[in-house]
Parts: sequence; structure tokens; C-alpha cells
Amino acid sequence: MGTPTISSAEEMKALVSHALETALKLGASSAAAEVSDEKGRCVTVRNFDTESIEYTRDRSFSICVYIGKSRASASSGDLSPKSIENTIRAAVDMARYTAEDKDAGLPPADRLCLKPRNLNLCHPWDISVEEMTDIAVRAERAGRDYSPQIVNSDGAGINSSVGSFVFGNTEGFLAGYPFSNHSIDVSLVARDKNGMQNGSWYSLGTSPHDLLSPEEMGQIAARRAVSALSPRSLKTQKCPVIFEAPAARSLFRCFTRAVSGAMLYRDMSFLKNALDTKVFSDKLTIVENPFVPGAYGSAPFDDEGVLPSERLIVDQGILRGLFLSTYTARKLGMETTGNAGGPFNLFFRNRDEASEPTLVSLLHRMDRGLLITETMGQGINLTTGDYSQGASGFWVENGEICYPVENITVAGNLRDMFLGFDAMAEDYDLNGVVRCGSTLLAEMTVAGS
Repeated sequence: MGTPTISSAEEMKALVSHALETALKLGASSAAAEVSDEKGRCVTVRNFDTESIEYTRDRSFSICVYIGKSRASASSGDLSPKSIENTIRAAVDMARYTAEDKDAGLPPADRLCLKPRNLNLCHPWDISVEEMTDIAVRAERAGRDYSPQIVNSDGAGINSSVGSFVFGNTEGFLAGYPFSNHSIDVSLVARDKNGMQNGSWYSLGTSPHDLLSPEEMGQIAARRAVSALSPRSLKTQKCPVIFEAPAARSLFRCFTRAVSGAMLYRDMSFLKNALDTKVFSDKLTIVENPFVPGAYGSAPFDDEGVLPSERLIVDQGILRGLFLSTYTARKLGMETTGNAGGPFNLFFRNRDEASEPTLVSLLHRMDRGLLITETMGQGINLTTGDYSQGASGFWVENGEICYPVENITVAGNLRDMFLGFDAMAEDYDLNGVVRCGSTLLAEMTVAGS
């Protein structure tokens, strides 16, 4: 599957440039526009039979216009010249009736990325539907072969997409790049005399070479399903807790949301006014790096064309960086951090005494407590920091997994949980922007039967 052929990069730039000129002619004082084109395929199988084959082709044009400090936006999936002109007219007409906002406007010209880096983010996968089907079947078969207790499948899927975009504004920014995304996922069902349990796993990346093999995928999903059989509950208690790497990623996303501009300027974050104060244990440092070649969370510029930077977000527990767009920064009386669209790759650096090479060694460090492999529910209040989630995982004694647990609730306050960070394993989860390992927290409340 090659790079989309809606047009060349130069033709896409010409389309955006013409759209910006049209917006100014129609009465806008400034504008930003984007055109994108993405196509993909998705194949799912279940119990070795093909369940679905999907082809997608998404093309879009969007524009944001300003008349003074009044802002409006419009978009269309029709890229014909007439449709684009009508979309621009609609945006300009809406802006005439929109209330002014003193913080609205394009980013400063001196913050724009004038020489975007080539970060090698596009790796088309030359693969047929038959080959995609075979990979999904191999994942299921590997899981089935893992144990006779694997009795069913919720399906295995493989996705591959490739696209490109160009973004520009009337401050002189005009750039874009091709990109790709690929993933494999598998979900299996195990059964014993006490019932059934599901186990799943996924792998994603910008290159097919980033993905785990289908055999690894099937074995991991099967192992997780089998190990979860015959779960118990727990008595209510306070104890140390380890969030397995994927669950820890969700936990740290609470942090990134809490220090995002949108939450902060609306006064909806428990970390409001926390900049340059201690928010984590001094054992933890978090670094943002937008420029890792080929990485899923990389980009040469943010959604507004602003040049981001490699920087400290947390320095030995002290909050040093927020995630701000131009608008949210102005609302806070600050400057954009180049994070319109959210954070880029986040890397976790721990003091030597707070780092363990594997999850197994982290379990021994905890000695006794709860290993969480999955959380569920909506019980997270980022305004107060209150945290309450349904959870499943394993009870640990003497550093060894004793038995699976489910139907429990883990609770605490995110401020206390972050300050209670004790250690992290080096089993880093690379499926996304937050690249953390399994994480040990000093204490949480665990509620069971």
C-alpha cells in the first residue's frame, strides 16, 4: 500500500495556499487550513475464519478563520474546488457572528517551525489482504496451541494505513509530511471448571517492523487468559500496588491530562498552580522528546505548526513543564509549549535505586501487595484528584504471584499516588506516547468482598 495519490505534496500545498488566500479575500483577517488524505485496510478473523475486510479512504479539508478576535471553523470531506470554497465561506460567515475572545489567534510567527525535520514517519506496508489474513490466523493459532484451556477467540485483527497532510496559516507556515500506522491485536478466551476469562494484547507502530510477531501476540494473549482463570476477591485493606505497564500508561495519562492547558485554564485540575512544585516522588524524571525518528509519538511540529522541543516535564519529582497550545497558553498568561494536539513521546527516567530490570524483580521489591493488569470504570476526578477504579490482576506474597483477583476496587488520590511513586520496571510499553514500565506505588486502598 503506497503513499496516497490524491495529489503530490506540492499540489496539496497549492490547495492550502489557495484556501488561505480565498479566506483573506472573503474577509478573514487571518486563517489556518489543512488538507489530509489517508487510506487503510483492516482484516479481522475469528476462529480462523475471516470475519471482516474493510477498506477506508478518508479525505478532508478543514479551515479556521479569524475576523479580528472572532473565530470559526469548518470542514468538509469533499475536496472539489466548489466545496472547498463553500466551506471557507461558511467559516467566514460564522466568524462574523461569533463573540470576540481576546486570546484567540494564530501562534506568533517566531514560534513556527520553518524547517521541519524528516522524522521518518511513513513506512507503507506492501501486504495483500491474503497476507494480512494469514498473519491474523497465525496469531490465533499460536494462542490456541499455547494451552488446551484456550477454547475460543474474540478475534484477531490487523490494520494498516498510510496518509499525508499539509497544514498552513497566513503567518507563512506551510508544511506537511506522509505518515503510516500499523497494528495487530488478538483476544482469546480460556476456560476451566470455575468459568471463562479473556486475555488480549496489541502491538502498534509507524512501521510494520515495529510490531510483535503474530506468534508472540497469540502466546501473550493466551498466557494472560489462562493465568486469569479461577480468580478470587480480596478483603478490604491498604497495601502497595503495582500497575503493569499498560495499566500504568493509563495512570500516567491522568497526569498528562491534569497538566494540559485546557484543564488548567478552566480550573478543573488538581494540579493547578503546581508548576515548579513537587508532584511526584523525587525518584522520577519525565522527559518529552518529539523528535525520535520513526516513533509513534513523534512530529516535527504541533497541530498549529509550532516547533516543539525536547524538555523536562518532571525533574526529580518537580513539575517543570505543561502541555499548552497557543490559546490555552494565552488563557494562562504563558507561552505555547508546542503541544497543540497533546504530548509527544514521554520517557521515564528513574533513579538507580528506583529502577528494576524486570516486572519479576519489581514484584520481589514489593514483596506483598496487588499487581494490577487492568482497570475499568469512570471513577477518576481530575478536578479533585480522587481515583477509584474497578481492577483485576494478581495477589502477590513474598514477591511471587499467588492467584488472580477480580471484582475489586482500587482507590486513592492521584496527588498521593504520584508522590508515592516508589519504582518502575524496565518493561517499557512502547504502544503509544507514554513510554512507561510497570510502576510500584507505596500504598492504595483495595476494596474487595
